[in-house]
Amino acid sequence: MRRPFLRRSPRNVRRQRGAIAVMVAVTMLVILAAVGLVVDGGLAYLVKARLNAAVDSAALAGARAVTNGSTQADQIASAQAAAKTYFDANIPANLLSAPTVSTNVTFNAGTAIIDVTAKAPMSVSMMQVLGFTSMMPTAYAQTTRRDLDMAFVVDTSGSLYSSGDDVQSAATTFLKQFNVTQDRVALIHFASGAVVDNPISTSQRGFNRTSMLANINAFNFAGPTSSVEGMWNARNQLNSISTTNRSSMRVIVFFSDGEPTAFGTSLTFNNPADCTVLGTPVVGIVNVWGQGMYSPNSTSYANLPYSSCSFGYRNSGTNNIRLAVKKLPDWYNAHDPASKEFPIVTSTPRVVTNDLSTDDAVARNLDRAARNLPEAVAAKARSEGIFVLTLGLGADLRQAKGYDNEIGENVLKCMANVADGPSRCYDPNQPVGMYCYAATTADLTPCFSRLASAILRISK
Repeated sequence: MRRPFLRRSPRNVRRQRGAIAVMVAVTMLVILAAVGLVVDGGLAYLVKARLNAAVDSAALAGARAVTNGSTQADQIASAQAAAKTYFDANIPANLLSAPTVSTNVTFNAGTAIIDVTAKAPMSVSMMQVLGFTSMMPTAYAQTTRRDLDMAFVVDTSGSLYSSGDDVQSAATTFLKQFNVTQDRVALIHFASGAVVDNPISTSQRGFNRTSMLANINAFNFAGPTSSVEGMWNARNQLNSISTTNRSSMRVIVFFSDGEPTAFGTSLTFNNPADCTVLGTPVVGIVNVWGQGMYSPNSTSYANLPYSSCSFGYRNSGTNNIRLAVKKLPDWYNAHDPASKEFPIVTSTPRVVTNDLSTDDAVARNLDRAARNLPEAVAAKARSEGIFVLTLGLGADLRQAKGYDNEIGENVLKCMANVADGPSRCYDPNQPVGMYCYAATTADLTPCFSRLASAILRISK
């Protein structure tokens, strides 16, 4: 039996067609919205990515520039100007919007906080079907520059005589990168002995940059290289600030052009009349026949006590240290006769005995002790949370010299605790600093700038 054919009523057909039209319209709206999200959202994502890169560089630039100026108002203006410059440099001219950037600088107990916010209003195309007319990609970055205590140590030994002007110019540029109202800085120079030109402030924040620059310009380059005297005074300056008043960031920046050739010590003489000058003598060890006693608190040849202590030159062809001095002391005692903090006689890292009975023993023990001591002081400073950054100048640093034919650069790398230094001295559990090598005087200012940038990165 054939079933009867069922016909749809015109009304049902119209209903179904209407429902399909609605469904198609809704589907199209959803598709357009999805496409709008992809197109407009994708463009907004690209804009935001560029904004993120721009505000990051702007915040870092602001942190560097906040050191410029003698008042907080000047420092804020400097930071804002630098942030704007670096932000603009990182935004392409064909970006789909006209972004705006704002920089806010606040100071809190010696810490400078730089906040950079950027916005890029942009119109939308296909997302208008959802009622949106614009989007606002936004990016934010913050750099916190912690308060800083720094000891700046400059080698003024005689080997730098012909490079003195360049050293002074580079050191001046370096100091100008720090905040005179927030950072605390000590200036020290050394040769046979060390002089604290500008002690660090133990209470108030800030430092007298004008005075420091004048002292740098007055440096006289003469004498041997007693690196330990510079390092000892640097650590002593930072530790002179009470623990409750110290900055959260403590740094020693140490510059030299050669291996250590001297160290301070109080010696025992076979004949006390051989040296009656009061104070701490320094043993110069330029070579076996050029050893003598030098002034501990001055770096000028004019103050060397030739008459009573320069026994290295009295009899031609004879090593008079061997004849005049009984033995080396067991401990570094240049500043405190009773101190037992840094050993002179030691089995590590270079073996040193107190024997001065032969010319070979004199050369061996004095040379090794002169290299051991600045490394030991630097290691102690790092154990106290102090970062050590070093800068070496000239080809001599990479020449094998001294009793063991060791390059002077090894000492500077060990002091800074860098991974590419000798494995015997690298300690990843201590603050890892930075070593910069300046092959010529033209590299000095770029090297000092790298150290300043490293300090900024560490202090964030």
